[in-house]
Amino acid sequence: MGYAIMALRFMYITNDEQIAKIAEACGVDWIFIDLEINGKEQRQGHLDTVISRHRIGDVRRIKTVLTKSKLLVRVNPIHDGSEAEINKVIHYGADIVMLPFFKDEFEVETFIRYVDKKAKICLLVETPEAVENIDNILALTGIDYIHIGLNDLHLGYGMSFMFELLADGTVDMLCKKISEKGIPYGFGGVARLGKGDLPAEYVIAEHYRLGSSMAILARSFCNPEQVNSIEEIEILFSKGLQEIREYERQLKNKDDKFFNRNHRVAKEKILAIKTRKELS
Repeated sequence: MGYAIMALRFMYITNDEQIAKIAEACGVDWIFIDLEINGKEQRQGHLDTVISRHRIGDVRRIKTVLTKSKLLVRVNPIHDGSEAEINKVIHYGADIVMLPFFKDEFEVETFIRYVDKKAKICLLVETPEAVENIDNILALTGIDYIHIGLNDLHLGYGMSFMFELLADGTVDMLCKKISEKGIPYGFGGVARLGKGDLPAEYVIAEHYRLGSSMAILARSFCNPEQVNSIEEIEILFSKGLQEIREYERQLKNKDDKFFNRNHRVAKEKILAIKTRKELS
């Protein structure tokens, strides 16, 4: 692993054409349609997380407004209708198809077979079983990207704060193994600079320390439900991404000492947040 040379590749979840066009114009690399619904309510219904409820027709609709950004579609975990679902999203224009909530290499192998090289493949590692089976999963060919999903993964481990996985070495271990296979990878979500339970500056520096090349822009980066106008959304995206890109330029000149110190302080903050959450 080493510090990322290129700027982070950012994803943003939306099925709104206007917002997708704004995100693309401001430099978001992947627009993210989220079709995953199977089992999600049971896992996350009690949390302050977004269950997107996007529809398969959104894939075609959003694809028509994009000119530069890639379209990523998260489908459901492997089920009886997976092959038909995957074929449909690819037919509608998905550039990258993401498999969530898998547990072993057999599900991944099935997914690779269904995609059949008609789109890029992104795996979402978000179950303890997938972590346990990571060596067998990485032995497969045909994986283009891997994202480590801290939200479901921390729930699977019974943790109270998703960034505990950065503090306990789990993310480090996964990034090292994925890096050794030469597969681009990322983890978690990124808020605006200065925002988030663990402020985004610490998280972005951790991406650079770990050689990560991609992250999701968190709902807190721009939550359309809390914004009054499309113009305000445009300002939030433009200003927010400019600030992150400027911070990334600064990171490229930092040395090991900086990143090691950032990791140490991030761990202290994560443990303090974990304690606070467990006491509340």
